[in-house]
Amino acid sequence: MPAYASAKKVRISPRKVGAVAALVRGRLVADAITILEHTPRRAASEVKEVIKSARANAEHNHSYKPDSLRVISISVTPGPQYKRWRPAARGRALPFARRTSHIFVEVEGEKRQPRKPVAKAELKETE
Repeated sequence: MPAYASAKKVRISPRKVGAVAALVRGRLVADAITILEHTPRRAASEVKEVIKSARANAEHNHSYKPDSLRVISISVTPGPQYKRWRPAARGRALPFARRTSHIFVEVEGEKRQPRKPVAKAELKETE
């Protein structure tokens, strides 16, 4: 079962975020974070944070080994648009939209072996 993370209403255009997301699709999580740290685009930091969140969810909630995690899918969809107005010639105003994005990341890897709980009787014997 894969682990998920998302960031919604990110104030960057989906087209710009999608270009950055394509760089890391299908890669190991460690490699993806390294690539994004050296990518000089504003969307890289947003995508990196979502991948880190998915990694933390996989380790904590699903008991995956952190070294084996791979970005299975990363998708960027358009979020709500903020309608704004720009001044134009002759006293007019022209509309434009400030676009937002939703970023969804899915990671999967190798499961960690579950630990057996230590019984209270065994704890007293060791003391």
